[in-house]
Amino acid sequence: MKKAQTLGTINGIIAAVSYGTNPLFALPIMNAGMSVNSVLFFRYLFAVIIYGIFLKYFKKISFALKKEEFFTVLILALLFSFSSLTLYGAFKYIDSGLACTILFIYPTFVAILGAIFYKEKLSKTMTLSILIISFGIFLLYGGNNGKPLNLTGVLLSLTSAVFYALYMVGVKNFKSIKHIKKDTFNFYIMLLGLMVYVVNSRFCTQIEPINSPIVLICAILIAILPTIISIETINIAIKLIGSTKTALLGALEPISAIVFSLLFFGGVLTFKISVGVFLILSGVSLVIMKK
Repeated sequence: MKKAQTLGTINGIIAAVSYGTNPLFALPIMNAGMSVNSVLFFRYLFAVIIYGIFLKYFKKISFALKKEEFFTVLILALLFSFSSLTLYGAFKYIDSGLACTILFIYPTFVAILGAIFYKEKLSKTMTLSILIISFGIFLLYGGNNGKPLNLTGVLLSLTSAVFYALYMVGVKNFKSIKHIKKDTFNFYIMLLGLMVYVVNSRFCTQIEPINSPIVLICAILIAILPTIISIETINIAIKLIGSTKTALLGALEPISAIVFSLLFFGGVLTFKISVGVFLILSGVSLVIMKK
């Protein structure tokens, strides 16, 4: 049992840190002149190819889906892709670490959506969490050396969190997907999510080509680390230590993104921003521990 707990914790940490590498590989590609849509197109394309080969020839997984399962997965894939699209869009306006921190409030939105659509009771702990997180975001917004953060970036990050919360609520409550194997489900989320960027680029006519070895390497790494490895390890962690502990370890996602931002992209960590990040992580942790 102790060995399983240790292995689960290690996988939870790997999942969180690997997801936090999103800006580490996305920003160099965007700085090379590639649009957000093109970055995500290549991220999902390479992930689908690599993950599909892995499932087909190593895990021997079936890709069969029933009609009712397909349409439900399609809706969830669209939500998942729109979450990625708005998060990467936020990278253009605010520090990537702060964007990932704001995204991490999605468990709070999950609780709010549950209260609205499934009549789940909004507890005192939940209300306190919302207040703490709101104050944390307020500090972030006004914490960049007295200069407010770009409102567009903050709103895009919040929108990303809402889309991801809707995705999580759907995964939890849609009965038609209960019997799909997680590996198959994850593959179709990426495959159908790819269609968002195909359509958004007018069927690939507006996709910028990969024009350097560095961009190619970053595109492959962004498909492997924050996508495939994150998905695989988080599934193992949930199985071994449960969703609550895995979600708590997920606090390492924005922290790792902030560290990468400071080390590689000249990010600035002021006192107000530090307090804001702490309050957001604390507020979300209250929600998770309550569950």
